[in-house]
Amino acid sequence: MKKHTLLLCFPSALLLLALSGLLSACRGQGTSPTNGQHHSPITTSSVTKTEYKDPLFFIEGQLCQHLRQIHQDRQGNLWMGTNVYDLMKYDGDTLVYLTEADGFSGGRVTGILEDEAGNVWFATSEGLNRYDGEAFTLFPVQIDSMNSEVWSLLLDSKGIFWVGHNQGLSRFDGATFEHIPIPKPAVDQPNTIYAKNRISSIVEDRAGHLWLGTDGYGICKYDGQTFTHFTRQDGLCDNAIGELMVDRQNRLWIGTFWGGLAKYDGEKFTNYTQDGVIQGSEVGGFFEDENGDIWFGVENNGVYQYDGSTFHHYYQEAGLQGVVLDIYRDAEDRFWFGGWGGLFRMDQGTFRPVAAAGPWE
Repeated sequence: MKKHTLLLCFPSALLLLALSGLLSACRGQGTSPTNGQHHSPITTSSVTKTEYKDPLFFIEGQLCQHLRQIHQDRQGNLWMGTNVYDLMKYDGDTLVYLTEADGFSGGRVTGILEDEAGNVWFATSEGLNRYDGEAFTLFPVQIDSMNSEVWSLLLDSKGIFWVGHNQGLSRFDGATFEHIPIPKPAVDQPNTIYAKNRISSIVEDRAGHLWLGTDGYGICKYDGQTFTHFTRQDGLCDNAIGELMVDRQNRLWIGTFWGGLAKYDGEKFTNYTQDGVIQGSEVGGFFEDENGDIWFGVENNGVYQYDGSTFHHYYQEAGLQGVVLDIYRDAEDRFWFGGWGGLFRMDQGTFRPVAAAGPWE
């Protein structure tokens, strides 16, 4: 475990096949807007989808092939972010596809959150998008005159907006980005997946500390002044981090690209994949349900549910296909699973693919 103190001066298809199931080379095409444009919904009857069909995860009738993010806003709208098909929104009656023609920047969607004012924010490969209920506004993340792809978002308990991107970590005040340099730990031969400075995940613990997932340099804890690094030398199963989650017991759950699943209880790491408890090396899509059970997806091995003592496994025998990247239970108690293969819904232990016509209700 390495500590650094920083004094801040505020100023297996396509890339999936080549790199990893959580990344993709598929991006929206065209020029991204830099200011708000009026929203003009495209209904499912008029939308023109890409003709690209993933040879591994094409499922006839699905909403799309690559669904990365699911979020329900306070108005009850379900937002679904994709790799190739921009945004989808279901308002309880109509499914619409939102593209550059509607003011959205396009590109891979890797995070969605809603702020106190009801704005919905989208992390994309083109930057940070805000939807205020009427229009989209794009905030490009520029570090050293280069646009940086956004991978993770957090609105913390103090109301501070954090953005993780290819060039590291920034604090966002609603208009500008304040870049925060992160010192790197000594790592022999980092197994970087995409970009050496990338922050893949940001979460907050009970003490208000940030935990950052890095691309080849393990996990970093930031208390506002000091960065503390945890790598394989400290017992972590892998230094390439895909996703993090802090549960109600303040335990840190860690999904990695090559080492599978781990948990950190504040004192030691438990490496479930290395211990042979679960199968599969790439883990993500963490979700904690109302019972405190932990759900997560594993590349090419379905979904696991951990009830505190036992891991329950769901895959093809339960009707699940593809690779799960995001898990979400909405206010209507509908349980959604999105990933390579599209959108699925789980009812009583069985998964059903969701097409434009549903099942929604």
